[in-house]
Amino acid sequence: MTVQTSTTRLTVAQALVRFLAAQYTERDGIRQRLIGATWGIFGHGNVAGLGQALIEYGDDMPYHQGRNEQSMVHAAIGYARQSNRLSTHAVTTSIGPGATNLVTGAALATINHLPVLLLPGDTFATRVADPVLQQLEVPYAGDISVNDCLRPVSRYFDRVTRPEALIPAALQAMRVLTDPVETGAVTLALPQDVQAEAYDWPEEFFAERTWAVRRPGADPTELAEAVRVIRAARRPLIVAGGGVHHSRAEEALAEFAQATKFPVASTQAGKGSLRWDHPQDVGGVGHTGTATANELARQADLVIGVGTRYTDFTTASHTLFAGDGVRFLNLNIAPFDGHKLAGQPLVADARSGLAELTEALQMHGHRAGEPYVTEYSEDKDRWEHRVDACYEADEPDVRPTQPQVLGALDALVDESDVIINAAGSLPGDLHKLWRARSRDQYHLEYGYSCMGYEIPAAIGVKMADPGRNVWALVGDGTYLMMPTEIVTAVQEGVAIKMLLIQNHGYASIGGLSESVGGERFGTAYRYRSGDGTYTGAPLPVDLAANAASLGMRVLRAKTVGDLREALAQARAADTPTCVYVETETADTVSGAPPAQAWWDVPVAETATRPSAVKAREEYDRHVSTRRRHL
Repeated sequence: MTVQTSTTRLTVAQALVRFLAAQYTERDGIRQRLIGATWGIFGHGNVAGLGQALIEYGDDMPYHQGRNEQSMVHAAIGYARQSNRLSTHAVTTSIGPGATNLVTGAALATINHLPVLLLPGDTFATRVADPVLQQLEVPYAGDISVNDCLRPVSRYFDRVTRPEALIPAALQAMRVLTDPVETGAVTLALPQDVQAEAYDWPEEFFAERTWAVRRPGADPTELAEAVRVIRAARRPLIVAGGGVHHSRAEEALAEFAQATKFPVASTQAGKGSLRWDHPQDVGGVGHTGTATANELARQADLVIGVGTRYTDFTTASHTLFAGDGVRFLNLNIAPFDGHKLAGQPLVADARSGLAELTEALQMHGHRAGEPYVTEYSEDKDRWEHRVDACYEADEPDVRPTQPQVLGALDALVDESDVIINAAGSLPGDLHKLWRARSRDQYHLEYGYSCMGYEIPAAIGVKMADPGRNVWALVGDGTYLMMPTEIVTAVQEGVAIKMLLIQNHGYASIGGLSESVGGERFGTAYRYRSGDGTYTGAPLPVDLAANAASLGMRVLRAKTVGDLREALAQARAADTPTCVYVETETADTVSGAPPAQAWWDVPVAETATRPSAVKAREEYDRHVSTRRRHL
């Protein structure tokens, strides 16, 4: 007997929009929309397909207009991170430059394990009009388009060349978006003719579907071995990574740290896992970390990594964890990361695993020795005095240093504020100095460290959590790369705050260049001098005027006193507001404490210029301390 299935005739684009509007996630009993909205910029590759479908079903799928395809992805990623990866946005573009502009955002999402759905238009599946406008012709392969650039930076990729192929492709896309191990950028390339093609869709395709986000516990054998390893340690150090936040494991970590008295250091992604004033919090670890955390790392006999990928900044390019016989215990939901550094894996959700460890260790009454607790507590107090000194500005009528800018903001905000940054010299200063007051106040994108992320991400965060004060901390180099979504914030009435810091160039790379023998070549925003180098006067650009021209309210601050007043006004504002401040440059005024651990940036092995020769000598000295953990 044939079972009759009711169908609805829709275009592929219309069916996709209806399908996406019916997808939900659920974790810990909380259910929410998986795809909260769709961002789009329209061209010939999607205007008559997805563009028409978003009009047709506008009541079901909110739409946001963007100005740059890359920044639309950044906004979606900011929204996803603030939503604990349980909800995200879709992004649609035309074929051609609109599609290839997605690549940077896709890489950022995948590297940071943050879900985003990309829906680029594609060339004709029927190939009746080849080559169409903006089509890449590949003589040896007829099925390649520019969208194939998205394959290596997507966790799932499919090209929907037939209407019926949308059903398995869409279901696989949702599976990957909601998988806590696999999630990242998901791409469904949609040929423009297929988008507009009609098909009889089974009604079941549009039924509400809830995707459970799992919390796997630890394997009993791995858990028992983890307990044994921990009990044998005398100088354990916890390294909290971004997985703590993704799992909402902050309370479980606090309970574990309080029960064991183990110190907790944090990566860029993990900062805020404990409040800065928690007794066991010792600050950032690695190249941009605190002296307290890094000294503990050098002497640790056990490193307990929780949700961390152990990037080179965290390990100081494998020179930081230098203790004789140091071992690693890696609690991670991803087996790939759980086995890093030849560590003992504990493959589990961070919250589940921490709870199981806490219970198992309490049965034995295990905790750190009091001399060890006293040692790191006193070291932490000394570090906080250094932070106070960096933040302090006794003279309110002088131009502030960058740490003093952060100090003025630190004095103003509370646990409800969110600060966003990604690149330049700010990540290093923030990781060392910022005092995170809540689990999600510190929003640093440092997996890809992508210039241009801050402003659109702030929009996404504010959309996800409208009641929060959201600050985009932006240097002049980042600002010039991608200020365009200011227009979106103004259009949508998204009251982000932007702290725009002018230091006349790529200050971070300038400092790095100087340290590796590059002599700050090509890093300053200055006129050319008579010798052809960029060492003349600073360029007369007015970034504050530019922001104002895009519709943002701008408050200019020349001194520390001005800055404090402007920040207070911006925080109280209900429209997009920018605070613009020019800082003292790093080569004239001392800033944050220097790096407390090394970072491997190879230096020229042969050179005649003294700066490079000296830098190579220093490089060889550090390289000799690197080790393989086996």
